[in-house]
Amino acid sequence: MSSTDTVSSDHPIRRLYEQMLIAWNQQDAPAMAACFEVAGNLVGFDGTQADSRADIEDHLLPIFADHPTAAYVAKVREIRMLSSNVGILRAVVGMIPPGLDDINPAGNTIQTLVAVQNAGGWQATLFQSTPAAWHGRPQDSAALTEELRDVMRRGLTCR
Repeated sequence: MSSTDTVSSDHPIRRLYEQMLIAWNQQDAPAMAACFEVAGNLVGFDGTQADSRADIEDHLLPIFADHPTAAYVAKVREIRMLSSNVGILRAVVGMIPPGLDDINPAGNTIQTLVAVQNAGGWQATLFQSTPAAWHGRPQDSAALTEELRDVMRRGLTCR
């Protein structure tokens, strides 16, 4: 699947990704960590790495306890199956800071999820958030922000 319009809302990898976004938006570290396989990896927006489900939860707990995190608004760009039990999801993401009602363009992100299907169902084996800074291309950054605002205006966490 190569475009948002063809990424089915009931695709199991998309549902896994949405579970992760909901857990983040609810500041629920155990729920977000539960989306990962036991040996799953997370690479955060700042480059921080957590290398197991337990490390992911330990990493997220103080973030949620000590920082008012921004809420994610996401648009899935692609889900590509690498085999019958491995797939990649790519999404663009905006962040709405606490107490505000608009996306902060400085928080725009590209997210990549590598998911595997095992006995526990579909789980994240790698999740990475990368800043969408696009240095020297302010028009591309502005276009992404507007695209994500459209998702936000329609009241969607994830499209």
